[in-house]
Amino acid sequence: MIIFRYLARNVLATTAAVCLVLMLVVISSRFVQYLADAARGALDPGVVLAIIGYRLPGFLELILPLAFFLAILLAYGQAYVDSEMTVLHACGMSQGKLVAYTLSIAILIAILVAWLTLFVSPSGAAKSESLLNSQKQRSELEGLVPGRFYALRGGKGVTYAQAKTDKGNLKNVFLAESDSSGAESKGLVVVVAEQGFSRKSDETGETFLVLDKGLRVQGIPGRADFQITDFEEYGQRLEKVNPWDLRAQRSEAIDTATLLRSTELKATAALQWRFSLPILVLIVALMAVPLSKTNPRKGRFVKILPAIILYILYLVVLNACLGALEDGDLPPVPGLYWVHGLFLAIALVLLAWSNGWRIGSGTPRSIT
Repeated sequence: MIIFRYLARNVLATTAAVCLVLMLVVISSRFVQYLADAARGALDPGVVLAIIGYRLPGFLELILPLAFFLAILLAYGQAYVDSEMTVLHACGMSQGKLVAYTLSIAILIAILVAWLTLFVSPSGAAKSESLLNSQKQRSELEGLVPGRFYALRGGKGVTYAQAKTDKGNLKNVFLAESDSSGAESKGLVVVVAEQGFSRKSDETGETFLVLDKGLRVQGIPGRADFQITDFEEYGQRLEKVNPWDLRAQRSEAIDTATLLRSTELKATAALQWRFSLPILVLIVALMAVPLSKTNPRKGRFVKILPAIILYILYLVVLNACLGALEDGDLPPVPGLYWVHGLFLAIALVLLAWSNGWRIGSGTPRSIT
């Protein structure tokens, strides 16, 4: 039990450290992407952290298996380099007992991954999708930041406001757009006004930018026949949101109970993927034990690259089969589970090879 606690402490501590580093990398990448969306007005800056928070379980369910796999390689590899494993084996700890200890830790990690992927992550993904859709349905003025030029959603012009009041009204508004409503282009329309605000029509439901007390100039650049109009109130229809632009609810945002009741191929694929992640944790743990065995003179990193390549191959094949299952090119049975069977066989071969078994060499040494 002392040996198990020692190994478990090293593996779990390394898992936490690797997981933290990988999470920081992933979150930083997504945070930069969401900040770019907020900078161009597609997102309210106030919801960026909320979206990141809702997406955290989804990030963690993918990062945790990789972090655990690397942790076994690093922790056990260091034990081989320091000759600790040699001492443990000399004291009677067999390869089979090491595998049992590792699987005991892996079961705990697999339970955590299963909880994340089956319950926590779908709920967070659904809330994230809801936030993103609500941002797409906002008026173009709601995301406008004073002091910056913004392209109108229709791509036909730009708008600018010097300041914004607490009520959301704009001050010193500038609006420029091309006028091509007729058979011929009527040139450029430039509007400046003291203030502006959005108003929704009760009859049509369309949203308008209403400008008060300003000047409208229309004409073709390079010609002198401009039309200049003073106005007390001027309305400019804003581009309507296309419902097809809204994010459809993706399978990862659907709760597990709904997937279990569904007979659609995409639901079956999503469900098998959720069950696959905990299974993946157990299989990569089996693969990591023989791959961590190294010669002390070569260092503990000598097998890291081949191990990572094998892990990536596992995920690539799993994702390819997931796509094939969603498209109907792969039958639901065995579905994704044949991939786990294949890599389980690879893990068992690696264990047998590490224990001294060779083709034609007869029965390997016992690992029990």
